[in-house]
Amino acid sequence: MNFGALIIGDEILSGRRSDKHLAKLIELLGARGLKLSWARYAGDDLDRLVDTLRQTFATGDVVFSFGGIGATPDDRTREAAAAALGLDLALHPEAEREIRARFGDEITAERLQMGVYPVGSDIIPNSFNRIPGFSIRRHYFAPGFPVMAWPMVEWVLDTHYGHLHHAEDYVEAAVTVWDAYEGQLIGLMRRITADFPDATLFSLPTIASEGQRRSIELGMKGTAARVAEAMACIRADLDARGVEWEDKA
Repeated sequence: MNFGALIIGDEILSGRRSDKHLAKLIELLGARGLKLSWARYAGDDLDRLVDTLRQTFATGDVVFSFGGIGATPDDRTREAAAAALGLDLALHPEAEREIRARFGDEITAERLQMGVYPVGSDIIPNSFNRIPGFSIRRHYFAPGFPVMAWPMVEWVLDTHYGHLHHAEDYVEAAVTVWDAYEGQLIGLMRRITADFPDATLFSLPTIASEGQRRSIELGMKGTAARVAEAMACIRADLDARGVEWEDKA
């Protein structure tokens, strides 16, 4: 099963705010033995957002969407999701109860609007302030505020996808190679790629600032057994070359 991320908001695209959701989602998935397959950014333009959601719904993937589910006019994610699926919007009864419980006598029509979702949606509990997110067709819509969104993501992963946690035999391992250029290691990389076609090699060089050492993160992704075997070959080759390296934590 593939997991995707959709981060929504003009403020992200303009740079007024920096996205924190992508790195955190990768972290939350990784802690459960899962990985992110793709990520997209989108602004608040309704037509473009509808088109984006049509595409992501068509994938059948599990998608975590962040932003645009508040009560202000620029919060268009709920409307866009309904349009993308050809569904009406309606006040969700469970969401209404949660919102009324949160605001009591201060409830307003504008606040209840935050519980209006595409028909057929389920709520995602909000442990921070009780105003729920919603889900439909494997898409999980959370607010843009990390303090609310990240516990929602954890709830979804643990409630609906616990059976997938650590189910796939997949690991990553790497070494840091010091004072080397990628060009010096191309032969090694080609040989490892040919010898281990069922695993994936990666090479991540750094550009050293003044006073820092140049380095390359060289590693493998795949099943535990094949990664261990490939990494042993990489380490042996580096030792034979007399290259300084260390295992990356």
